Amino acid sequence: MKNSRLNESVKAIKGIGEESAELLSEMGIHTISDLLEYVPYRYDDFQLRDLAEVKHDERVTAEGKVHSEPSLAYYGKKRSRLTVRILVGNVLVSAVFFNRPYYKNKLQINDIVTVSGKWDKHRQTINATDITFGPHKSSQDLEPVYSVKGKLTVKMMRKYVSQALKDYLEEVKEILPPGMLDEYRLMKRQSALRTVHLPADREELKQARRRFVYEEFLLFQLKMQSLRKIQREQSKGVIHSYSESLLNQYIKLLPFPLTNAQQRTVGEILNDLKSPYRMNRLLQGDVGSGKTVVASIAMYAAHLSGCQSALMVPTEILAEQHAVSLAGLFEGTGAKVELLTGSVKGKRRRELLERLEKGDIHILVGTHALIQDDVNFQKLGLVITDEQHRFGVGQRKILREKGENPDVLFMTATPIPRTLAITVFGEMDVSIIDELPAGRKKIETYWVKHELLHRILDFIEKEIKAGRQAYVICPLIEESDKLDVQNALDVHAMLFHHFQGKASVGLMHGRLPSDEKDHIMREFSSGDVDILVSTTVVEVGVNVPNASIMVIYDADRFGLSQLHQLRGRVGRGSSQSYCVLLADPKSETGKERMKIMTETNDGFVVSEKDLELRGPGDFFGRKQSGLPEFKVADMVHDYRALETARNDAQKLVESRAFWEEEQYAALREYLKNTGVLEGEKLD
Repeated sequence: MKNSRLNESVKAIKGIGEESAELLSEMGIHTISDLLEYVPYRYDDFQLRDLAEVKHDERVTAEGKVHSEPSLAYYGKKRSRLTVRILVGNVLVSAVFFNRPYYKNKLQINDIVTVSGKWDKHRQTINATDITFGPHKSSQDLEPVYSVKGKLTVKMMRKYVSQALKDYLEEVKEILPPGMLDEYRLMKRQSALRTVHLPADREELKQARRRFVYEEFLLFQLKMQSLRKIQREQSKGVIHSYSESLLNQYIKLLPFPLTNAQQRTVGEILNDLKSPYRMNRLLQGDVGSGKTVVASIAMYAAHLSGCQSALMVPTEILAEQHAVSLAGLFEGTGAKVELLTGSVKGKRRRELLERLEKGDIHILVGTHALIQDDVNFQKLGLVITDEQHRFGVGQRKILREKGENPDVLFMTATPIPRTLAITVFGEMDVSIIDELPAGRKKIETYWVKHELLHRILDFIEKEIKAGRQAYVICPLIEESDKLDVQNALDVHAMLFHHFQGKASVGLMHGRLPSDEKDHIMREFSSGDVDILVSTTVVEVGVNVPNASIMVIYDADRFGLSQLHQLRGRVGRGSSQSYCVLLADPKSETGKERMKIMTETNDGFVVSEKDLELRGPGDFFGRKQSGLPEFKVADMVHDYRALETARNDAQKLVESRAFWEEEQYAALREYLKNTGVLEGEKLD
């Protein structure tokens, strides 16, 4: 894909010396190829347009006649403002130049000039950044603007790239096969590269961008799909063979009929269990969508085939809840469930580990206590991790290694937008439960300003009198000078005082030792605490069916997905539940977030909106290492192209033609260069 001339150092370009080469190197530009693929981040538009059609604050280029003497005013040290009236067509506008006093003598009445800058529609003024003394020259209306460093200027970058295009463009080889170029009517690589740097117009630029969006996504997905194929075919898994009739009997005895989405995901998981390859699947489902029931069917199938299962969850209380609910589901089936957490110690622990090694325990639920050295299974065939992003890659790997290539299922109640799921988890199969069980009541969500807090407190009191409980969530533990937000300690003190003699108020936050956190959570679960004031530590997995109110202070400080996760802590029982967002957002985005939360209860809709508002980089609350950096493509706006590229990549790696035919040679070369194939050919 990259031949020798394109691999030459940028110093081969006329005009690039040692100093510039060093600065370019800091920007990740080492070779000619890097320079040609360094795309502009925007374009200055120098096309003449009718001012009546230009929006306020848009960039504009206008040609006109100098109408009056320019006026020059100085302010501060060596700072100046030059204003000149220009007649553009039959409209008189002002052009303002900052710190360019020398233009005063150059601007003569009746001279033709072309000025570019930001258009202030209200003042009929152009805040000018560029001027041509003479009529508009239309050699190139769209000028590329590159991100630069140090002494490098945009002008220098334009010069270097133009020179590289002139000397090396013909060396650029096409990497997409002719069939794809025709099917999607894509520009050839050479033309697209020239256009990205020197576009004739917006339409041509759009077509060049389209080509590179598809190319970037296809190359990335080819890498992911090849890895998936290699991993699957090199990791011979456990072939689970079990009695279909016994499994169907178990499914029929479940307390609720499976939803269509549950049936679909169960089918996908069972196909994986029966296959000779190791399962590597992500199961996504909104809070309350019934992931545990789906997992239990997989565990029972593994049990019927003579294998043990392990379920690893992030907290002790969650592990206890899972163990209790699974023991209930498996009652009378002969499948034995046990719990292993840090609290299981001494003789009890030793006995449990002995039974596990003998194979007397079929399903082991626990925290990271499951991955300690002395935990040995007789025959581990299925590993499930819940809220898998809470565990490190290393921890998940240790659990997998407790068996011989066991099937792996990751579960999450954090709805990840489809675009991110197929990008970040591209080497996994993804199953989605996108339907809630029948009869679940929708959580009513309200956005309330802080001044109406007294009404909320009255409402909480009414619910507590009816025998229910409430969560109150705060963004911070203590007061902070940096953020004007309610904090958990203050809110706890206020509610403790307000509800004295009427309700008990507990406090939980991240700085408490884990045994204290567990103690408070148990008190809340058992109903000894009526109102739990907490930071976001309650976000994942706690199940208190009696809690019917979730109040979130300063809700505009939270991301949408986090708000949705918190809301999912209520609505787990039979009574109507409510989520109250206390917020006075100042920004439009903050208001938009509150509006979205009151309009939908669908976690996947919420997560897509969150992705649109925050962008992929911030979606996980930190820079996710699994997120690729695309030069042109944008996962949010170009998601259709991403899905197309993924389907194409999947078909390609599964076809014999891809690994043999000459038309795909450049794509195979790319996979070799990125280390995916390590010189091997996949069968």
